[in-house]
Amino acid sequence: MEPLLELLSDHTVRTVLTGSTIIGFVSGALGAFAYLRRQSMMGDVVSHAALLGIAAAFIVASLTLGSGHHTLALLLGASLAGVLSILFANLVVRHSRITMDGAMAVSLALFFGGGLTLMRIIQTGPFTQRAGLDTYIFGRAAAITRADLQVIAVFAAVALVFLVLNWKVFKLYSFDTVLSELVGYRARLVEPLLQATIVLAVVIGLKVVGLILMIAFVVAPASAARQWTRSLGAMVLLSGTFGALASIAGTLVSVLAGDVPTGPVIVLALTAIVAVSLLFAPHRGLVARALRRRRQRSELVREAHARGA
Repeated sequence: MEPLLELLSDHTVRTVLTGSTIIGFVSGALGAFAYLRRQSMMGDVVSHAALLGIAAAFIVASLTLGSGHHTLALLLGASLAGVLSILFANLVVRHSRITMDGAMAVSLALFFGGGLTLMRIIQTGPFTQRAGLDTYIFGRAAAITRADLQVIAVFAAVALVFLVLNWKVFKLYSFDTVLSELVGYRARLVEPLLQATIVLAVVIGLKVVGLILMIAFVVAPASAARQWTRSLGAMVLLSGTFGALASIAGTLVSVLAGDVPTGPVIVLALTAIVAVSLLFAPHRGLVARALRRRRQRSELVREAHARGA
């Protein structure tokens, strides 16, 4: 207990722990909608497309502000690129025969390729203070500062406010698109609004786990929560809770273990939660299903013996 208290007394550890917990909760909660809409790849598309926005924002900030390392500018650029990538995928689906998963793959390749090109320009160009941009690719939770935490908190609050204000719309649209159209909610307005909200939840986690592993924050908590409940409200809350718990556990384990990256450890914690949920959830878990089948076979055997007697 004392080593844990000593860790929590450290300012850097508290900052990383708070930031990762916020990211885990918000990404997990909003990831539930991507999961239910069968658009889990959206997290991967947005996180990779965000590289283009980060690189472009760095260049603009360097030319106008003298320094490209402004967290607010970088996250705004990442958010804009994420939204544009999803809008592009929707546009491809609407005007072609390509399905959504194919359109998202095209969008990911296009925006990620553009991001890599701009990153190369930054590395070879006359830009100073370019070190540290790779943290958005691979993640580096220890690099979170108090200023970063404030920006992350603001973006997370905006995403949660959007979710609360549009809860009924998102709920109806996630389960029955046709009915939502009939009651007056236009899909062309609701879909981008929901996707933009998910984008905010994705981009705030890039500095912790990086664009490569960010999809785990979106998909894993929702996949685990779906095993435990049939209610959307409970699923969203439980998904956020799983994301937060994995973030707390992963951060503490990485700090206690020493020189271990926080992001991958959080992803391993999320994987453990998914595994436990798939096995031991009371209604959908593999163990519960096996026990039900065993009881059903036993009942059939007893009925057969009773009829034979």
